[in-house]
Amino acid sequence: MRSEDAGMIYLRDYQPTPYAVETVHLTFKLAPTATQVISKLKLSPRAGIAAGAPLELDGDELEFVSAKLNGTPLAADAYEVSAERFCLLAPPADPFELEIETRLNPQDNTKLMGLYLSSGNYCTQCEAEGFRRITYYYDRPDVLAVYTTRIEADTAQKYLLGNGNPVAEGALEDGRHYAEWHDPHPKPAYLFALVAGDLEVVSKPFTTASGRDVALNIYVEKGNGSKADYAMDCLIRSMVWDEKVFGREYDLDVFNIVAVSDFNMGAMENKGLNIFNDKYVLADPSVATDADYAGIETVIAHEYFHNWTGNRITCRDWFQLCLKEGLTVYRDQEFSSDERSRGVKRIEDVRSLMARQFPEDGGPLAHPVRPEQYKEIDNFYTATVYQKGAELVGMIRTLLGLEGFRKGMDLYFDRHDGDAATIEDFIACFEEAGGVDLSQFALWYSQSGTPVVHSKRTQDGAAGTLTLHFEQELPATPGQSAKKPMLIPIRFGLIGASGAELVPSKVDGAKVDGDVIWLSETQQDVTFHGIEEEVVTSLLRGFSAPVILKSDLCEFEKLFLMQHDSDHFNRWQAAQEQGTDIVLALAAGEELEITEPFIKALGVVFADETLEEAFRALMLTLPSYGDLQRAKGTDVDPEAIYQARKALSSRIGAHLQEELRGYHQLPLAEAAFDASAAAAGKRALNNQALHYLAACEVGGGAALAKQQFDLARNMSDQIAALRALVHDDLPGAAEALASYRAQHKDTALAMDKWFVVQATAPEGNLLQVLDTLTKDEAFSWRNPNRVRAVVDAFASGNPRQFNAEDGSGYAYLAKVVLEVDGSNPQLAARLLNAFRSWKVLEADRREKAELALRSILDAKQATSINIRDIAERCLQ
Repeated sequence: MRSEDAGMIYLRDYQPTPYAVETVHLTFKLAPTATQVISKLKLSPRAGIAAGAPLELDGDELEFVSAKLNGTPLAADAYEVSAERFCLLAPPADPFELEIETRLNPQDNTKLMGLYLSSGNYCTQCEAEGFRRITYYYDRPDVLAVYTTRIEADTAQKYLLGNGNPVAEGALEDGRHYAEWHDPHPKPAYLFALVAGDLEVVSKPFTTASGRDVALNIYVEKGNGSKADYAMDCLIRSMVWDEKVFGREYDLDVFNIVAVSDFNMGAMENKGLNIFNDKYVLADPSVATDADYAGIETVIAHEYFHNWTGNRITCRDWFQLCLKEGLTVYRDQEFSSDERSRGVKRIEDVRSLMARQFPEDGGPLAHPVRPEQYKEIDNFYTATVYQKGAELVGMIRTLLGLEGFRKGMDLYFDRHDGDAATIEDFIACFEEAGGVDLSQFALWYSQSGTPVVHSKRTQDGAAGTLTLHFEQELPATPGQSAKKPMLIPIRFGLIGASGAELVPSKVDGAKVDGDVIWLSETQQDVTFHGIEEEVVTSLLRGFSAPVILKSDLCEFEKLFLMQHDSDHFNRWQAAQEQGTDIVLALAAGEELEITEPFIKALGVVFADETLEEAFRALMLTLPSYGDLQRAKGTDVDPEAIYQARKALSSRIGAHLQEELRGYHQLPLAEAAFDASAAAAGKRALNNQALHYLAACEVGGGAALAKQQFDLARNMSDQIAALRALVHDDLPGAAEALASYRAQHKDTALAMDKWFVVQATAPEGNLLQVLDTLTKDEAFSWRNPNRVRAVVDAFASGNPRQFNAEDGSGYAYLAKVVLEVDGSNPQLAARLLNAFRSWKVLEADRREKAELALRSILDAKQATSINIRDIAERCLQ
C-alpha cells in the first residue's frame, strides 16, 4: 500500500489484497489510436475480510469505457472511476465476475510501458507497473491468476502472440484475424505480454530431458532473420544447461522471443513470450562486437532462467525484487562461466559490479539489496538489486559448498513452486538443507553499503605460525547510521616465496572451512600453524564477498601476486591495486619513474603465452575512472585523474612498444569470423595492444590504428580502431568517422556504436558534438537505445567531459533529463543516475553539480515522480 508519507511505500505495510483473482480473460481489438481492451476477472473474497469491502484496482492514464458485474452493466453509483483507479463500492459476498472495457492509444504511448507501437508492431512492457496502463487490475506481484488472451488485429499484423500455449486462431468477418492463447501457470500481471506484427521468424525444435517437444521461435523485424541465429544457439544451450545444473525443464509447448527496436530495458521474461531489446538478439560480425555476443548470451540465458526463478516462483512484493533478479543474475553468470572461461568471467562480473554497484553503495542512492521503502519502484531496478543480489547468492554457495547449495535450491523449487515468495522463504531453504544458521548472513539483505575489511599479518618463523587479524566496518549510508557486523566469507591462499601454495597443519581462531574463513565479528584473528617460510597472503580469492579489502601487502608483494597467484581474480586485482596507486600518485604530482616496476610486471604477463589471451587483456587494462575515484575517496579532481591515467597509458605503450607491435599483427590475418571465447580473447588482447600503441607518442600508433580500421573484418576490430583514433585525437579520426557512418548509416545498432565513440571522446568541444549527434538523422529522442548511446554514454562514460570544471556537463544533463521526462520518465530517471557520485568531487564541481540537480526540482514544467525521486535522494 502507498503511505501518506509523500507517496512513500513501506515494506512494513504489506497486506494481501482483500480479493483473489482466479482467472483473467482479456480481449484486445488492436488499432493504432483506439485499441479496445475487454477484461473479464473472476474474483472471490479472501477469508477474513469484511463482507462487501470495496474492490480497488490500479490504473494509469486509462480511458474508461464501461463496466459489468456478473454480465449486468454497473449503475453509475455502484463504482468510482478515474484514469488512475477503479473502485467497486460494494462487491458481492460470493465469487463474482467483473468486466471492464478500456480504450488505449498505442501509437502515442511514448513511455513504452503498457501497450505501445514499435516500428509498426504492437508490443507490451508490464514490469513493474505497466499492466495498469492496459486495464484496471491489482497490479502487484502477489496476485496470481490464470490468463487467457484473445488478440484481434488487421491481417497486416501477421503474427499475434501471447503468453502460454496457442489454443485457437482464425479469420474474422471484417477482414481481420484473431488468435487465442492460454497460460496454465498462474502468474502476476507484470508477466503479461502481447505482440502483434509483420515479423520474420527463426524456428527450431527442442526436446527436453524428459522427452517433451518444444517449439522455439525468435521473431525479428523483416530482414533481420539471419542475425538471430546466435541468439537461438544461446537459447538452446541455456535450456540444456538449466536441465543439467539446476534440474529445471521448460514447461510449455512453445517458447517465443520477440526483438523490438524501442524498449526501455534489456529484455523481459514474460511467461512463454520474452520481449527483447533487439540489441540483445541481433548479431553478425558486421554489427556486433565480442562484448555484444557475450551480452546476447547472458541476456538470453537470464530471461530464460527466469522461467523458474521469477515466473514459476515470483516475488511477494517489489521489495523482494532481488529474489528473482539477483538469483537469476547469479544463474546467468554461472552459465556463462561454464560456457566460457570461469576466471575471466568472474573478473568481468566484478569489474561491472565495481563500476556500477560500488558507486551506488557509496553515494546518496545507496539502499539495501532488499529496500524497506520506495517512492517509485522503477528506480529500484538497480545494480544493488541485480549485481549485489547475485553476489549474495554466490556467498551462500561459498558458505554451504556446491552440494549444500544444490540441496537448498532443490528445496526452494519444490517448496515454493507457484508461490509469491520472500527473502525469508529463500534463506530458510538453505538453512534447512545445510543445517546452518544464516540469520547473521541475512543482514546482507537489509544493510546497505559496501563493507570494508582490513587485514594485517603477524608471522612467527620460530613458532611456525601466521596470524591474520581482520577488522570489518560498514560505513553509514542514507537512513542507516549504525550497522551490525556481517558474516563475510573470505576465500584465501597462502603462497610461499617459490610461488607454491602452503597448507597449514592446524588453524585456530575464526571458523575456517577448507579455504574459506567465516569472518563474523567486528575484529577477529585466524592463526595458521605449520607455516615455516615467509608468506604472501592471497585474500578474497574469486572475490568471495562484495567488500573492499585493505590489506598490508607492499608493492613488491602485489607485483609478486601479479605474476604468481594461481587465482585469476586476485592476480588481476593485484595489478589493479598497483595501477591505482600509481595513477593517484601521478595525479598528486609524483614523477613518472615510479611506473617502471609495474610496467615491467605487465610485460611479463603480456609475454606469458601459457595464460589465456582474454585474461592477459584484462591484466593489461588500467583501473577505470570509477575505480580511481573510489580509491581517492574525497575531493576528486577528474581532470587530474584523466591526465595521470593518460600519462601512464602512454608510458606503457612506449616501454612495451616492441612486444605490443609484435603481437598486434596476428589477428589481422583472421580468415573467417569466429565467435568463440578463445577467438574473442585473441581480439581483445590485439585491441588492448593497439590501445597502448595509439596512446604513446612514438611508434606510429596513429598509422596502425588507421590501418586496422581500414582492414577490419569484424566490428570488434573496427570499433576498437575507431575508438583509438577518436579518443586519442589522432590524424585520420574525422575520415574514419565519416567512413564508418557511410558504411553503417542504415543499421541502427551499428550507428549506436558510432554515437558512443564520439560521446565518450575525452578531447574536443563535446557539447557541440553532442548537439550535432542529436540532430543526426540516425538519432531519435523516442528510441531509448539512441538516447543512451549519446546522452548516457556522455554522462556515465565520459568523466572528464561530464565533470567539466565550468559545470557545463551537469547543466547539459539536467536540461536533457527534463526534456526526456516529458515523454519517457523511466529513461529520464536512469540518465539522472549519472549524478550518483557527485558528493565525492572537489568543492567547485560539487557546487555546480548541486545547482544542476536543484534545477530539476525547481523546474517550472511538470516533472515525474521518477526524476524527482532520484534528484531528491541525490541531494540528501
